[in-house]
Amino acid sequence: LAPSTLAFSPAPRSVVTTPKTTTALFVVDDKAEVREYFNNEGFNRWNKIYSESDEVNNVQLDIRDGHGQTIQKILNWVEDDGNIKGKTVCDCGCGVGSLAIPLAQMGAKISASDISDAMSKEAAARAKSMGIRNAKFYTSDLESVKGKYNTVTCVDVAIHYPTDKMAEMVGHLCSLADERVLISFAPKTWYYSGLKKIGELFPGPSKTTRAYLHEEKVVREALQKAGFEVAREEMTGTSFYFSRLLEAKRV
Repeated sequence: LAPSTLAFSPAPRSVVTTPKTTTALFVVDDKAEVREYFNNEGFNRWNKIYSESDEVNNVQLDIRDGHGQTIQKILNWVEDDGNIKGKTVCDCGCGVGSLAIPLAQMGAKISASDISDAMSKEAAARAKSMGIRNAKFYTSDLESVKGKYNTVTCVDVAIHYPTDKMAEMVGHLCSLADERVLISFAPKTWYYSGLKKIGELFPGPSKTTRAYLHEEKVVREALQKAGFEVAREEMTGTSFYFSRLLEAKRV
């Protein structure tokens, strides 16, 4: 899915009113919204960003660079550890395979999923074109992913999860992992919150899905509650992309 970036702006919300009140009740189905977006317009946009296509603007190039930095930091950790070959990795919200494919090339056994059928099929096609056979790509929302894996990754997906769902999402990721979880998210700080508000003033037509920032304390507490401890951390920030990366190991 799409990364933690200022390119996001809120999508219109449906308003429900009753005859007895003029109070607006906002009904939001983030999961359906994300699925619809990344199976249609969002797929075309982000598939270009997550490729070497020249059909991108300066903002999209910046996002490509930021996301690429986050991916490379994970790959550097894995390479430094030197023990990924033969290990099982579950990549939740795999997008077009930006992380899953290089991990497969390093010898990991990959199970990768995305809520968008278009995204998971594109990832599978890319892997096939590279002759990769140790990676399986399928369509699923994060909550429906099952199994046990040595490592579970979830990169730049949390931006689609409301604050009240974040701890639950982290807990589910941890339940899938025997050894470690790698997760990135857009951190909620006064600075990034301010930038997000500025970005929302200029939404543009059909820009993207709703974006959520998360307090790092909430993520760390959810990891700790699930029996994990943060071992390594990184921060990536460019002009239009910001993402906090945590590696947590089971204790």
